[in-house]
Amino acid sequence: MIKIAQISCGTEYSGIQREIEKAASMVNAEIIFPDVSYEYIKETTEIIGFEVQSSGLQLMFARARALVEGLVDADAVFLATCFRCAEGALLKNEVRRYLQRESNIPVVMYSFTQHTKADELLTRMEALQTIAERKQLLARKRQEGLTLGIDSGSATTKAVVMRDNEVIGTGWYPTQAVMLSANKVVNDALKEAGVKLKDIEAIGTTGYGRHTLGKQFKAKLIQEELTVNSKGAVWAANRQEGEATVIDIGGMDNKVITINNGIPDSFTMGGICAGASGRFLEITSNRLGIDISELGGLAMQGNPKNVSMASYCVIFGIQDLVTELAAGVAKEDIAAAACYSVAEQVFEQQLQEVDIREPVIQVGGTSLIEGLNKAFEDILNLKPIVPKYSQFIGSIGGALLSSAMIGEE
Repeated sequence: MIKIAQISCGTEYSGIQREIEKAASMVNAEIIFPDVSYEYIKETTEIIGFEVQSSGLQLMFARARALVEGLVDADAVFLATCFRCAEGALLKNEVRRYLQRESNIPVVMYSFTQHTKADELLTRMEALQTIAERKQLLARKRQEGLTLGIDSGSATTKAVVMRDNEVIGTGWYPTQAVMLSANKVVNDALKEAGVKLKDIEAIGTTGYGRHTLGKQFKAKLIQEELTVNSKGAVWAANRQEGEATVIDIGGMDNKVITINNGIPDSFTMGGICAGASGRFLEITSNRLGIDISELGGLAMQGNPKNVSMASYCVIFGIQDLVTELAAGVAKEDIAAAACYSVAEQVFEQQLQEVDIREPVIQVGGTSLIEGLNKAFEDILNLKPIVPKYSQFIGSIGGALLSSAMIGEE
């Protein structure tokens, strides 16, 4: 059982403490609270050089210091504050920087609401467990043998067949019924690779449908997408040494992951609204009467400054775009504005919660939208890497990591 140190403010008052502990127990982890004295808290406030108003936030930094100084043993840190608290958001970021600068403890951050449930936290807890317990697996840099990776995402299902560190077959299909979509992409990937399912030596599954597929395909690896996607991203971008930042904008949620020598050490997941996800871009494409594959090229021809978007909400954001269309604004400008809206939200809600480390690797199906890549380039003032097979990185990670288990029963 791994020990996850909880450094947070307000979880007991918001009613989500039980949900945090439930999520941890689901991955056989124990939540612990670093014990510190009032004098230690006061001393910590003097050391950090500024004083926050909330006593809960003062306690957060003192508990982080206790971890760094070795007064408490923990395998990972769950760092959380209420998303409504501006002071909490600022201090949470400072605590995260302090922990990463002064220790090697993996950290996951979360901005909670009063409606947060254990299932929403499960992926984060699984990732902390994986990083704490399976660093040797995550450090794996080459795929060996003949393996299959399946990524069952909210919007699309992907499969990849790899042989001796090369992708030899791929499959992609919109997610409908989990098994229907999975069977389709697996058959396509096997056909392209020229192999049979019985020839596959190990299978790895990830994504929302990973447990269902893992059971059906007798997978040797069933893993959450944070660690699997980051592994696939650095492999595809040939950046397994040194540092990197991975941006993965999915159909329903987003992930920003910082990497050190191929191993995630900090990550943030999700957003306040689907307006910051690929779903918003899909809805925009529908309103423009084009396929989403055409959105990026159209956006490259437009100017986002010609569009007024007053809301980041997926509903009101589309309302803004419809109003602009009715006013005669060009479709190209609408497409560009939609791409910039998503990039700006990811920057404000997630990228500012991590220290961006170059290179930045942009992956997922949305990485194929050229206008979105340009928006990130402008906002970050650097050009993200979009590697070959960028939309298949979850499947690649599953195929790569499962190869470590070839021969295991």
